[in-house]
Amino acid sequence: MKMNLEILSLDKVAGRLKSGLLPMATLLLVIFMVLPLPTILLDVGFITNIMISLAILMVALNANKPLDFSSFPTVLLFATLLRLGLNIASTRVVLVEGHEGGASAGQIIEAFGGLLLGGNYVVGIFVFCIVMIINLIVITKGAGRVSEVSARFTLDALPGKQMAIDADLNAGLIAPEDAKARRSEVATEADFYGSMDGASKFVKGDAVAGILILAVNIIGGIILGITTHGLSVAEAASTYTMLAIGDALVAQVPALILSIAAAAIVTRVASTQNLADQITGQFGSGAAWVPVAIILTILGILPGMPHVVVLSAAAVAGGIAFYLIRKPEKVEIAPPPVEEKQPEQIDWEDVSEKARLGIDIGYGLVPMVEDRKGAPLMKRITGIRRQISKELGFVVPLVRIKDDLSLEPNSYRIMLGGMVLGEDTVWPNDFLALDDGHVDSAIEGRPCKDPTFGMDALWIGAEEKSRAIAEGYTVVDAPTVVATHLNDVVRRNAAQLFGMDEAQKLLDFLKESSPNLVESLTPQPLSLYAVTAICRDLLAEKVPVKDFQQICLAMLEASSLHSETPHIVDAIRQKIGNLIVQTMVPINLPLPVVTLDADLESLLVKALKVGDEASYPIEPQLAQKIIEAVDEAAMSLPMEARNVALITSPVVRRPLGALLKQRFPDLTVLSYQELPDDKSIEVLTKIGVPQSRPEMSLVDASQN
Repeated sequence: MKMNLEILSLDKVAGRLKSGLLPMATLLLVIFMVLPLPTILLDVGFITNIMISLAILMVALNANKPLDFSSFPTVLLFATLLRLGLNIASTRVVLVEGHEGGASAGQIIEAFGGLLLGGNYVVGIFVFCIVMIINLIVITKGAGRVSEVSARFTLDALPGKQMAIDADLNAGLIAPEDAKARRSEVATEADFYGSMDGASKFVKGDAVAGILILAVNIIGGIILGITTHGLSVAEAASTYTMLAIGDALVAQVPALILSIAAAAIVTRVASTQNLADQITGQFGSGAAWVPVAIILTILGILPGMPHVVVLSAAAVAGGIAFYLIRKPEKVEIAPPPVEEKQPEQIDWEDVSEKARLGIDIGYGLVPMVEDRKGAPLMKRITGIRRQISKELGFVVPLVRIKDDLSLEPNSYRIMLGGMVLGEDTVWPNDFLALDDGHVDSAIEGRPCKDPTFGMDALWIGAEEKSRAIAEGYTVVDAPTVVATHLNDVVRRNAAQLFGMDEAQKLLDFLKESSPNLVESLTPQPLSLYAVTAICRDLLAEKVPVKDFQQICLAMLEASSLHSETPHIVDAIRQKIGNLIVQTMVPINLPLPVVTLDADLESLLVKALKVGDEASYPIEPQLAQKIIEAVDEAAMSLPMEARNVALITSPVVRRPLGALLKQRFPDLTVLSYQELPDDKSIEVLTKIGVPQSRPEMSLVDASQN
């Protein structure tokens, strides 16, 4: 335990030192610029500068992709500031102590000024000029141009990359976590190249500053040497010029290294290998070295050429070619064979499905999801998910599309977990012509039924599309057929797609604006499970949860009066009746309704009281008569009035709605208490039962 505590304390101390390193280094830069430093600290600073520059170069060369060194622009900034701080400190020392000789400015400056230049300051000036030309005109300018172009191209490609990520996410090809990571990488890449475009200006400015500092040191040193220290012009020029050039070279060598590192980063192409492995791998072709050896051999035998040097180079190139050609190809060791599962062995992957909602397609429908053909089905599914999510009030899960060889080539199957919700057959290159009853004359095609609405339809070729439209058919392509079928299936099964995770996300989102409401609602008096069950019941009855705040207020009030979920849902519906009606008809139009005859409603109430606890409280024969009467009423209504509501008493609404749901899935059953007081209604017909016989009949409302 004591050892663990010691390790933890050491890690804590190391973490604090690491976090305080950058502020300390920044403070040290200010000290370099303001306070005079002893020569020993200057020597340490110059060596540290060279060491940091070499470390930056090595990291840049070993990065597999530019983003592996995403901190490079900031590191480049601080390295440049360090070098400029050392320049200021060394300039002060050179001008103040330079008359005493080379060692007065420190051993590093003396070594660069004397050892590297042989004590000749004229040579030093030319060497410095060459270094500056290479750094400023060649490396820095080229790296800056590459940074600018890369930043522009990266920003231009950013929307396309984001759309590609969204398409893969909506198609179920990647998980939300992967999409989040890829979006972060794309954003980081844009920020990196934008920062590199600006950081290249630091390098260029540093090179210009080096020239100016050299001029200041030489001119200022000569003036001080003559006027203050009594040196002759020649002595002052020799002494101060040598020190100034040594100081400049000490600063420009790390600057040249950083310029090379910047150029290597911005010209780097993303790869799984570092730069050394990538270059050696791409130069590892023996066929490329054979012409090199031949050309060098020809040059080596020409008169006047240095035969030994050129022929030696030709021999080296030939040796490399011979080695690479004779080099045995790398044999990849195959992984150990996976032991095939025996028929009696079953894995979890065989029985579980990660995607809650999916579409299995035959191989003939694969072109509808291929990127090179625009993936039309994926685009339509993306639009459908977005629209349904807005209407229902929660995010519809990803729709994962996968091919299934067990299906017919042109067949598809809509799945919810392991349950099939819908299936049909489409032809990806043909069009579906729907007969909505307004067709002038029939055309030829493969007859079928529309999978969504059950209408008569024909599959026709592309050449018949214009004619079909002219004859009055509604023509849609295959991806639209599948997407419309999916839209209908998702809407009808919205309750099964809503779970506790969705309920928690709705509560979390509401908590940002109404925290007191959420805290008053859950976990008491309603648990998360109870909130989920209530929302599922509402969705099953085609009530969206998009106005979740109003629904939660109704939940809170209803939970104080009732304890069972069905009763709470009924009470909530009465509170949000305006929301329910608005999903059926625009606010400025009356609600078309069908009502029950008073005698029939009384009969239903009596039946419900007798069989209140039964699973099917309505007597079967009576239920069948009700279904037949509603069917007859629906058929008698005009096409534009099909979206009607059946109005009944609150006690009858739930069992009657359950009875009619399977036969009339689009029929909405409302209670009188769910109708808003200010909403006008239009009674289209009334369903009643004559007193003389038990058979059901349809009585027109105008006769009463």
